[in-house]
Amino acid sequence: MDALPDLTAYDAVLFDLDGVLTPTAEVHMHAWQTMFEELFASWGIAPPYTERDYFDHLDGKKRYDGVAGLLRSRDVEVPWGDPSDPVTADTVCGIGNRKNVVFEKVLRDEGIAPYPGSLALLDALAAAGTEVAVVSSSKNAEEVLAVAGIRDRFRVVMDGVIAERDHLASKPAPDVFVEAARMIGVDPARSAAVEDALSGVRSAASGGFGLVVGVDRGAGAQALRDAGAHVVVEDLAELVPAVGAASGPSVPGSPTSTEESTA
Repeated sequence: MDALPDLTAYDAVLFDLDGVLTPTAEVHMHAWQTMFEELFASWGIAPPYTERDYFDHLDGKKRYDGVAGLLRSRDVEVPWGDPSDPVTADTVCGIGNRKNVVFEKVLRDEGIAPYPGSLALLDALAAAGTEVAVVSSSKNAEEVLAVAGIRDRFRVVMDGVIAERDHLASKPAPDVFVEAARMIGVDPARSAAVEDALSGVRSAASGGFGLVVGVDRGAGAQALRDAGAHVVVEDLAELVPAVGAASGPSVPGSPTSTEESTA
């Protein structure tokens, strides 16, 4: 079992949203599967869409980058189009917009709530005065946070809308995590990132974050470690007892770790 870090030892903790704070990753998975199964059937694309496609090509990435990557894995190329494309357009943007219609309907009809363990960790960090932020590839991040009732907990939300506006590269590139740290005013090397997607872990690791926590919601613990996670947990509740325990064991990537210390 990994030694658990005290997240209050870091200047800020940056959280991915879907699959880390809220179970919206499951809604995204369902929406992508529904849309791509219909698309593959109508276009005669093989092999069929599988759950592995979500983790390999879609999870953690900006919507349109995910569409292009998955189609490319089947040797299919379509025009990129424009984000304003209608859902009937056979473009990368049109196809991505089809998926979002399904996602928004489920969110409206069923709502969403934070993972209890994630909420407990946010409460503990708030009590300790540790800065937190959201780093999400989703253009739906603001709506998800509002529906989940936790939007007011974050001064900074770095989402897919900002990434597209500022032409920031999608995860696994480090751009979105680094930009979020800049928005907060912290050094990535003195900050922690929490991610469940392999692309997100790679993004934070390549961005030079002092600690990268992987949350195993299906990607696989070893795969998360191989992508750059220093610590892997199954639920963020596991990190709550370590909050404020400055005398606890150091972990690789910790600013107090003897491996990393520059003092």
